[in-house]
Amino acid sequence: MTDQSFAPRLPEEVPGADSTPLGEMRCPAPSVQEIIKNDAKKAPPVLAHESYKFLGSEDIGYERYYDQAFFDAEIEKIWKRVWQWVCREEHIPNPGDYYVYEVGHLSFIVVRQEDMSVKGFWNACLHRGTKLRSSEGCGSAKELRCRYHGWSWDIDGGLKHIPCPWDFTHVKSSEFSLPEVRVGRWGGFIFINPSEEGPSLEEYLGVIPEHFANWDLDKRFVELHMAKELPCNWKTAQEAFLESYHVLETHPQLLYGVGDANVQYDIFDDHVSRFYAAGGVNSPHLENPLTEQELVDRMLVGDRSVLDPEELKVKEGETARIVMARFLRKALGEKYKADLSRFSDSEMIDTIEYHLFPNMVLFPGISLPMVYRFRPIGTDPNRTLFEILFLRPVPDNGERPEPAEVHYVAEHESYSSVPGMDPAFGHVYDQDTDNLRDQQRGFRASKKRGQTLGNYQESRIRHFEQVIDKYLARD
Repeated sequence: MTDQSFAPRLPEEVPGADSTPLGEMRCPAPSVQEIIKNDAKKAPPVLAHESYKFLGSEDIGYERYYDQAFFDAEIEKIWKRVWQWVCREEHIPNPGDYYVYEVGHLSFIVVRQEDMSVKGFWNACLHRGTKLRSSEGCGSAKELRCRYHGWSWDIDGGLKHIPCPWDFTHVKSSEFSLPEVRVGRWGGFIFINPSEEGPSLEEYLGVIPEHFANWDLDKRFVELHMAKELPCNWKTAQEAFLESYHVLETHPQLLYGVGDANVQYDIFDDHVSRFYAAGGVNSPHLENPLTEQELVDRMLVGDRSVLDPEELKVKEGETARIVMARFLRKALGEKYKADLSRFSDSEMIDTIEYHLFPNMVLFPGISLPMVYRFRPIGTDPNRTLFEILFLRPVPDNGERPEPAEVHYVAEHESYSSVPGMDPAFGHVYDQDTDNLRDQQRGFRASKKRGQTLGNYQESRIRHFEQVIDKYLARD
């Protein structure tokens, strides 16, 4: 499957391996930065640079993916102390609208206020601890009332009513408001932080507001929302999407049209990293690379009878990237009634993926407009809830479609069963799920007690795990 320049070798057989400092070896194919320089509509400055640093080569222990004590420490020292997104603004558009968010055994509720601000509370009655709303999801209410004994609070968290108040003269209303969590809002997302300490959301986001300024995530709508329970740890699941090293073996069908071994990996700070893969190019692993026209033909699937052949012809001096970006700019613009002319070729077709610690993955591109979220389920370190949202441009007339309701997929069901999910795309996720199940089991089966990561291609995994260690080391 590989040509001579990419023939299988052991590390010690790679030219320059002895003399090149650790972390500085790169795939000899053109880099992302070299590829995007030939685009017709140039990438914005936030994409036209690299930010990598070598973080070490030590193994990452397997116990951290299934050990109960390690998991419990993550709940206390990470999930109770970090910013994490709950919902989109459009999920709670009116006063009294609420959204329940759960992670591990924790449960929170955010509520739209009369002045259109948002407040967040711990989702538990102050009488005997019953959850005020029993499960995750959105709704609307004039008060937050406990179904057990009827204690109720106004939507601003103030105590409203206690049945038989004569028996609770020791309860002072001023001391029985619902405990709040910090709330932050950015890009159309609503975040919470259960801790009263630590950075503001703006500080926590680091470079993201600057990098996303042109991508207007607040002007997107939720076209698709699915959730699937995975048979693995929340870190196991997430790390499968932080690297492209697995594409050659797991997703060989993607080698025609996406660079994999020459993906760019960036690390910005403790909370933000990036994955940047060029589209409309051959994988460096291909023995017989496709021509530019063949790349275009291979990337277009479905009924082509309705397409203008001239629009899809690679003319002299053009590349498949230029043609595909131009085509998608027009096709998606017409579909979503939005002017996409300002977006570069890279923003139209490339896989641009930012990770916000601990569990948010953002794809700001136009053709791959996903957001991922990974959360531990209950107190079991071996179960994860994986969500995918597609965020499409709001029409230029400002009429925002209603957000899609979440569609739950059973572990044995294909992602392709989700209404609106492209079958080929769903198959890619199915391939990932098969890997995750075997990897989680392999952690315990292995005699070797840790995973050995690539210095560059899997650097975001090492970065992620090092940040986890920083949080766990705090008092």
